[in-house]
Amino acid sequence: MTGIARFLKVSRERFEADWPGGGAPYDAVRLPRRATAGSAGYDFFAPFDIALAPGETVSVPTGVRARIQPGWVLMLFPRSGLGFKYRLMLNNTVGVVDSDYFDALNEGHIFIKLHNAGDRPLTVAAGEAFAQGVFLPFGVTEDDDADGQRIGGFGSTGGLT
Repeated sequence: MTGIARFLKVSRERFEADWPGGGAPYDAVRLPRRATAGSAGYDFFAPFDIALAPGETVSVPTGVRARIQPGWVLMLFPRSGLGFKYRLMLNNTVGVVDSDYFDALNEGHIFIKLHNAGDRPLTVAAGEAFAQGVFLPFGVTEDDDADGQRIGGFGSTGGLT
């Protein structure tokens, strides 16, 4: 089996710059892993405790970036069990990490914004899996003429040159 991507940590400086408070737990960042040989999804692990009351939203800086070969995309989803039990969802429904995001000005730092759409509190302990990423191939149209270059991160379509 030939791999099409590699997970890496962002730099300590990037992680601390993106951290919402002091004492960023950079050393607690774990790279995503599959739980079994048959798993499609790579588990993303919480770098800190996450507590979400019903209706609450939080943005999680994962400390992770992904170097992805062209023609592939990383799709992000909540862990199935958390979605089923707590109605945990991503605020943008599905995360899309493009292959050229790796070279963005923010080092391609992957954030996962969670929303508790359920009726009971949800707690994810530091080190627990809370989301999963699946690599998928994608195609382009025959008349595609995209030649822009990414410089930004989220919502950077207007920031292409």
